[in-house]
Amino acid sequence: MDVRPTTGGHVVAVPYPGRSHVNAMLNLCKLLLSNNSHILLTFVLTEEWLALIGDSKPHNIRFLTIPNVIPSEHGRANDFAAFFEAVMTKMEAPFERLLNQLQPPPTVIIYDTFMFWVVRVANRSNIPVASFWPMSASVFAVFKHYRLLHQNGHYPVNVSEDGEKRVDYIPGNSSIRLADFPLNDESWRTRKILELVLNVLPWVHKAQYLLFATVYELEPRAIEALKAEFSIPIYTVCPTIPYCSNDHIDASKDDYFEWLDKQPSGSVLYISQGSFLSVSNAQRDEIAIGVRESGVRFMWVQPGESDRLKELCGDRGLVLAWCDQIRVLQHPAIGGFWSHCGWNSTREGVFSGVPFLAFPIYVDQPLNGKLIAEEWKVGWRVKRDVKNDTLIARDEIASLVKKFMDVDDDEMRDMRKRSIELKQLCQHAIAPGGSSETDMNAFLSHVLQGVNPNKSK
Repeated sequence: MDVRPTTGGHVVAVPYPGRSHVNAMLNLCKLLLSNNSHILLTFVLTEEWLALIGDSKPHNIRFLTIPNVIPSEHGRANDFAAFFEAVMTKMEAPFERLLNQLQPPPTVIIYDTFMFWVVRVANRSNIPVASFWPMSASVFAVFKHYRLLHQNGHYPVNVSEDGEKRVDYIPGNSSIRLADFPLNDESWRTRKILELVLNVLPWVHKAQYLLFATVYELEPRAIEALKAEFSIPIYTVCPTIPYCSNDHIDASKDDYFEWLDKQPSGSVLYISQGSFLSVSNAQRDEIAIGVRESGVRFMWVQPGESDRLKELCGDRGLVLAWCDQIRVLQHPAIGGFWSHCGWNSTREGVFSGVPFLAFPIYVDQPLNGKLIAEEWKVGWRVKRDVKNDTLIARDEIASLVKKFMDVDDDEMRDMRKRSIELKQLCQHAIAPGGSSETDMNAFLSHVLQGVNPNKSK
């Protein structure tokens, strides 16, 4: 097994095999290396995900694989619950075999919180572990206290009748609409996923560190509540996104940036509904026609994009299968972000100072939408009616989008101002002496204590 010399300790990273999880862990690893270039960093993936990363692998990270948990042709989205359960039950043994072969032995293992069995394996080998939660701290607090919903008769939720009701007894959170709770319906798939999620959280108490992919100032209530409940150190280690400033963007090779360069400042609505779960075809058509009828400029990223979507959207913008999202969001032509509110996308939008049209789909996304619309006040909810089966019509979308992108609208002017203020707050957190930079240094100091006392920046 290929080993390069190291004087800074050996960190092993184990992400959950899903796109947003792999991306968050990979960006955390890049952040670790930017703080200490002497670390040997081993990134453990399934064979499928190593192939998906392909040529984009960073040169200073060693990638090793274990077998796929299910045949890749079956797809994760076809039966998400079955895939999730397979991750929980089939990866432990091959990972332990790989771990026993690693040289030098790991100094610490950073694992995605959902990969709870890493704690069991590491404890058998007396290796410290850090649990990395790739969603918001607020969502973690909700899952940790989810059984309070059962105790108070609020689960499962009949969204059509009770979705607007609020509860205020979840530590670390302000009052939450029942419709915004993750995994709140009574379908078999959702109940199975919820059971698996709730079973992994007690293992965090057996870890030595807990890392959150957030900025303290974005979620102080949740972070403080969790610090009061855990005896292990808790660190906020943002930005675990491919953060860059506009000064360092070289977009000369991308046609879509050439198009963006020709658009007026703040005039383009960026649309992305994520790369995994998506809206129904009927709802997508309504969104596309609504955007067209609004008359705004747009840039829509849709994996597997089709000629039909391009036709529905009209000629005021672009429809792409992929783009470099963080670079797009930081382009001066972008004036808004229609988002599914996945945590990675939420943080990228916040770090870029862009207002949101929040259109969450599943799991943690509704609660992230609540943070955007209610806590930070940097966006609007697209879906005002909480009924699950409500199709949002094109005329409603057109009216909303037109108002949202109106640079002269007083309400939007205030929202854009708050978005910039939130961006500045995040930039301060990652600057020298900021909360995230301080936490990252403290984490590295603890896990690498005695390994390489002379940290190299």
